[in-house]
Amino acid sequence: MGARMLERLDYVKLAPRRVVDAGAGPAREARALAARYRGVENIAVDFSLAMLRAGRGRWIGRNPSKPLCADLERLPLADGAADLVWSNMALHWSARPLEALREFSRVLAPEGLLMFSMLGPDSLRELRAAAGAERVHEFHDMHDIGDMLVAAGLAAPVMDMEMLTFTYASGAQLIADLRASGQTSARSDRRRGLSGRRFLKRLEASLEPRATFEVVYGHAWKGAPRAAREETVKTIGIFKRLP
Repeated sequence: MGARMLERLDYVKLAPRRVVDAGAGPAREARALAARYRGVENIAVDFSLAMLRAGRGRWIGRNPSKPLCADLERLPLADGAADLVWSNMALHWSARPLEALREFSRVLAPEGLLMFSMLGPDSLRELRAAAGAERVHEFHDMHDIGDMLVAAGLAAPVMDMEMLTFTYASGAQLIADLRASGQTSARSDRRRGLSGRRFLKRLEASLEPRATFEVVYGHAWKGAPRAAREETVKTIGIFKRLP
């Protein structure tokens, strides 16, 4: 997904001085972004300190990323601090994506760009059919996200999606792959207890050995006259104090 997003930057005229990688995890695209935008300052934001530590090797060298452990819905960054907010496969984890999008809009400088990818509602439909809808994470519809971009104050939103299907030798391999990739349910109403080995065996036996992912891509702009943008860049700091 990160590689596909990087390709889309080829069609965008942008020369960012600061990038916020929102939901960066181990900051897989940090070096590619630094290579594309020479001299850019990259701030890698993630709620998980362990994930940021996993990307420690990317914090060194030319244009090193700066790790920042924070919530996407409450970013400790100043208004207009970034020219590009980059969010690869993170928004679908948010229970309140509109709040996260509002924060992305707030930290963008005038004429700044938000570019993101996330999973849509058809993702893991095979697992949902076998395990029950209440056991599988809910994903937001592409059209709803488009409406949220406008509600967050962003302009000229563009949305599209692609369907990807991965085939496995067995249901057990599919579940093992999901676990290895860190996929889980972040539903607030999910069951908190263990389901037990018997349930797992039934699930592995009944699960169709393939996984569908609806991947949603989007971008939108923080609209403002160029003169206002230049004045903002001169006066802002990077961080803000949270109450």
